[in-house]
Amino acid sequence: MTTLPSALKNQFKGAPATAAIAAVCVLVFAVAAAQARSLTNVVWDSPLGAALILFGPLVEGWGFARPLTAGFLHLDISHLFVNVLMLVLVGSQIERYVGTGPYAVAYVASVIGSSASVLAFNFAVPTAGASGALFALIAVCIAVAYRRSADLRAPIALLAVNIAYTFLAANVSFWGHAGGLAVGALMAWPLTSPRPRTRWVTAVVALVAAVVAAWIPTIPLSTPIY
Repeated sequence: MTTLPSALKNQFKGAPATAAIAAVCVLVFAVAAAQARSLTNVVWDSPLGAALILFGPLVEGWGFARPLTAGFLHLDISHLFVNVLMLVLVGSQIERYVGTGPYAVAYVASVIGSSASVLAFNFAVPTAGASGALFALIAVCIAVAYRRSADLRAPIALLAVNIAYTFLAANVSFWGHAGGLAVGALMAWPLTSPRPRTRWVTAVVALVAAVVAAWIPTIPLSTPIY
């Protein structure tokens, strides 16, 4: 019988970035939950949660890190569990295929790109979670399956289920999911290229583009008059 530690070790084999991302998500939640003394509402009653969540009006000064940090914050224990499970199952496969470096950069680009979509279309709505980046990973997973000549039905079905969930569930960030999916769709094919250089260039370009896209919605529409 395979034990849980053994199963996790096998799952994370060759996927150190995925393991690190999952560990950070769990650690952030543990601290925020301890501060809030709750497993179901860990943001506004936690100094850490309030500092990390994406909220357009607070994206200034050190708050410019929020488009990234919000991707490691989760609202409750079920939110954390579902996202970390998806990350472990999908992210580890992609990391082993494209390589740890390009994967890590692309993941950060996916988080920030998802946040950029939220800032552009839902500026004043507080948002948190890794699901936007996970939508990007699912898009990349489809490209990996295609390049491997594997059955595409499973990753496409996974995408369909998550899209349906986005529309049917309450308190889900449509723009966060849509932004992540768009980022993933744009970089999926070149990121899975047989050429390592192409993978790196794709990941870095995606990251730069995501940072710019997240910055633009925060630019004041008018210049203050003093």
